[in-house]
Amino acid sequence: MQATDLKKELLKKIESYRDYAIHLQEGLTSRPALSPLSGGEGEYEKALWLEGELKKLPFDSIEWINAPQKEAKNGIRPNVIARYKGKKSDKTLWFMSHLDVVPPGEMKMWSSDPYKLKVEGDKLIGRGVEDNQQAIVSSILVVRAMMELNWRPDYDVALLFCADEETGSGFGADFIVEKRPDIFGKNDMFFVPDSGVEDGSAIEVAEKSILWLKIITKGKQCHASRPALGINAFRAASELVMKFGNLYEIYNHKDELYDPPISTFEPTKKEANVPNVNTLPGEDVFYMDCRVMPVYKLEDVKAKMREMANEIEKKYGVKISFEPQQEAQAAPPTDPKSDIVKSLQQSIKEVLKLEPKVYGIGGGTVAAFFRRLNLPVVVYSKLNESAHQPNEYCLISNLISDAKVFAITLCNLNG
Repeated sequence: MQATDLKKELLKKIESYRDYAIHLQEGLTSRPALSPLSGGEGEYEKALWLEGELKKLPFDSIEWINAPQKEAKNGIRPNVIARYKGKKSDKTLWFMSHLDVVPPGEMKMWSSDPYKLKVEGDKLIGRGVEDNQQAIVSSILVVRAMMELNWRPDYDVALLFCADEETGSGFGADFIVEKRPDIFGKNDMFFVPDSGVEDGSAIEVAEKSILWLKIITKGKQCHASRPALGINAFRAASELVMKFGNLYEIYNHKDELYDPPISTFEPTKKEANVPNVNTLPGEDVFYMDCRVMPVYKLEDVKAKMREMANEIEKKYGVKISFEPQQEAQAAPPTDPKSDIVKSLQQSIKEVLKLEPKVYGIGGGTVAAFFRRLNLPVVVYSKLNESAHQPNEYCLISNLISDAKVFAITLCNLNG
């Protein structure tokens, strides 16, 4: 079959899968996959049901990689891999999605049962339908279309359904990369459909480093009418907040690939100190959220912040300590000129008739785990960003669109 004809047939097949997509979403939504940290049992039941659906298709292999956790059902957090072999197997193109979801939150905010799929025209409503079941289903649609057309590309295609994305990936992507790096080859590439924009035009290829710090300032409490008897921890901490503003000038590298194109250093959460107006606080606690451009090392940033804190300690006679809340040095970015990026750009033009943009983000995604293996990863999806909200929804048209874009990308990579 000619490449042009193959593309047309793939798109036609995927377009016919609306009812199948709803069936998959219904089964996935009805099996809550909540982390034990969120009061659930993990992903076991959802993975088991999904495996049953995958077995209805002629995958060449289905494998479970189980991360042990005694609090989870059957003591495991399952990661499932379904592989469809190509004409050659020296390279694998991976679709990575995650099985777990977040809790519904305030039930009174939902207009329907969050664990029972509600269909309203083009809209599917339920917890997890967008985050990340849209990715789970769209990747299955792609491979089902390939199978029904008996098309095997010049590489393997593998669907990786991970656990634990919502609470850190310690039992999911991080676990797999650490314990089973053997399953990844040096020529492999990744799709991670877990972030995107409404029109489907954006391809994420890079992330900033993340540093969250809890800053504890200790002085001496006293009556506010006699401040000389104490040391005002709040005043000292406030000056430190202002001093941290200088980090913008010190680490001022700019890169238009990112939005915003600079490092950010922002004071955020503030804990209460004294409960009454007329007491000088002897302790003050605030938090910093720093998103740092990859050209800088977080160790250097922390050293500079410590230097600033030392100056405040000396000036006010306080003691200041740092407690890390989250720290992740940015993974190497995916080259915007890599094959997977160029092929995805071309498929977006073909399917959506849009001019795609390549960008970097300030947040962290599971893409980082695979980028640290020096493998190219694109984060892409057409999303309305209802994740984690009451009445979370997925548009069937977005799900079908993602599957079409991915399928055409596979064709472009095959050429």
